[in-house]
Amino acid sequence: MPEVPEVEALREFLDGQLVGKEIVRVLPLTINVLKTYDPPLSALEGATVTAIARHGKYLDIVAGDAGLHLAIHLARAGWLRWKDSFPAEPPRPGKGPLALRVVLGGGDGFDLTEAGTTKRLAVHLVRDPADVPGIARLGPDPLDESFGRDTFARLLAGERRQIKGALRDQSLIAGIGNAYSDEILHAAKMSPFKPVKNLSEDEITVLYEVMRSTLREAVERSRGVAAGRLKAEKKSGLRVHGRAGEACPVCGDTIREVSFSDSSLQYCPTCQTGGKPLADRRMSRLLK
Repeated sequence: MPEVPEVEALREFLDGQLVGKEIVRVLPLTINVLKTYDPPLSALEGATVTAIARHGKYLDIVAGDAGLHLAIHLARAGWLRWKDSFPAEPPRPGKGPLALRVVLGGGDGFDLTEAGTTKRLAVHLVRDPADVPGIARLGPDPLDESFGRDTFARLLAGERRQIKGALRDQSLIAGIGNAYSDEILHAAKMSPFKPVKNLSEDEITVLYEVMRSTLREAVERSRGVAAGRLKAEKKSGLRVHGRAGEACPVCGDTIREVSFSDSSLQYCPTCQTGGKPLADRRMSRLLK
């Protein structure tokens, strides 16, 4: 799933490609991609794009004198593909991974695509970003200049969850998902299962600093990379996430994995858990 660094890179890319251009057509190509009906997508036709914003993992294309917001959440398997031109014949709805197409006055534009059979990519057209439930419930953005260590400490105060789950909670902190929570915890040398309530003040400081530096470095790596290459760039920069069975780049230990029903986490035992492998209950059940 695209997280803060990739969505921020897409925002910067679209800022250079879309702002000042006229939207000619917006074509929804799957039944459930559009989550709103008022205003209709036709309200964007003839509108000029004025800004590109980001809210956590949401892209926000602002267009027209009325300041309409086309909010896009790419979900786990969605992506944005820039097109310099399109075939004369429009695509048939419901065929292949195409979810939505935006065509500009110059004939260029972008497609939203989603792989797989589980369709979660979501598009909202609203007058105010806060009208999108997923945006309205977002916590503060960890890349915002106002997001200081004290803000982070206040967010963690009273938390009873494990640190991995807290970092991924969009209502607590916006934009961090499965991959970068693994990367942050590896860099901070913390177990993903460590309870937030057990963090010392020094550990909160370390976690805050590592979170900010990890995300900023990922944004810098992604900056200027074409939209089509961002996924590969993300994967190449990850140290532990998605690398179970490989050697830890810090200590050389084997990266381990814990599987859940719909996701998994990766970690280094030597760097993060005192050399002890974490219990993988799903694998234990499979081995019985």
